[in-house]
Amino acid sequence: MGRPLEGIKVVEVAMWAFVPACGGMLADLGADVIKVEPPSGDPLRGLTIGSLSGKGTIDYSWESYNRGKRSVTLDLKQEAGRAVLDRLLADADVFLTNLLPPARRAMRIDAETLRRTFSNLIYASGSALGPNGPESDRGGYDAITFWARGGIASSLTADEALHPVGPPGPAFGDTLSAAMLAGGICAAIARRAMTGEAGEVDVSLLAAAMWSQQRLICQATADGVRKFPRPDAARPNNVLVTNYRTRDGRFLALCMLQADRYWARFCEVSGRPDLAADPRFTDAEARRRNLAACHAEVTSLFASKTLAEWKQILARQDGQWDVVQDVGELAQDEQVRANRYLKAVHCADGSTIPMVSVPMLFEGEALPSDRSPELGADSDTVLAALGYSEDEIIDLKVQGVVF
Repeated sequence: MGRPLEGIKVVEVAMWAFVPACGGMLADLGADVIKVEPPSGDPLRGLTIGSLSGKGTIDYSWESYNRGKRSVTLDLKQEAGRAVLDRLLADADVFLTNLLPPARRAMRIDAETLRRTFSNLIYASGSALGPNGPESDRGGYDAITFWARGGIASSLTADEALHPVGPPGPAFGDTLSAAMLAGGICAAIARRAMTGEAGEVDVSLLAAAMWSQQRLICQATADGVRKFPRPDAARPNNVLVTNYRTRDGRFLALCMLQADRYWARFCEVSGRPDLAADPRFTDAEARRRNLAACHAEVTSLFASKTLAEWKQILARQDGQWDVVQDVGELAQDEQVRANRYLKAVHCADGSTIPMVSVPMLFEGEALPSDRSPELGADSDTVLAALGYSEDEIIDLKVQGVVF
């Protein structure tokens, strides 16, 4: 099976997680992604993130976001380095960057400059706050721009909390935003194929955060509300749309939105048909009027059995539910395994590392992935393909343009 972006060439001048993760997704989709790094390399290389340095030598942040690329080291501040970039772009389809606009202009890699020379080039950028407005030159990160400014932290944090709720892990907003940017690039490729028009596409961390919270944002804007109160876990609007703790300390998530459709059968398979017969709980309106009593009964019911027992019980009714899983359990999830959402990627020494697949299947199959590149691993090969002779490549290295 061919991959959908085979034949597409992407030149990436980007660092950290957001835009490189987009490049990694495009590489999995089949594009030839050439990552142009400064002599010091992308600063994400070797970055230790809290307690996530791991037990071995594999940097999973680097591997995840830079999968399948080729690495070329170029000093774009030198004219000779800039000339190499021009050769790279001569037959490129996409230029991908997250450098701040002042740096782009200083290096003459801004959209206006590049597209004046390369009219067929799609210029794709990942920004913090968008390409327009007084803060368009400002940088940002996942934790401050997507999570904090984008309203997500506030929406998850109780009013009396001492600190806002933080992201669940590194690059949470980066990777979501990266997928949206990859989608925009694919749309731009399709538009160019249909109309001949190559243009610009930008996705910002702020915009991606707003897209993910659009229901709340639209309601708040229409109603003139600054912040919606956090739902009280002890008083759910619907006792069949909330989380419950089991006897062995695990959690189950219920999402039976059509509660009256599922209530009687849920009570029956749970061994409590008396709850369905109780006039206080017969329908949604009655359960709302007697919410405290009903929720207490269901909470006690779930606490009486283990997770394993509940999985067997809930499988006998049609209402929607699932287990609150830990990240370490996903590798054994039968659906993850059947769809290859987590796969083993082979290393040169014969070992393998786990990697999450891009979240799309083609013809029912997950796309393959390759390891991320070592710094400058492909410089010689790429330059030779651009027509540079061995002596010219050596000369560029002596000048400090290529490393």
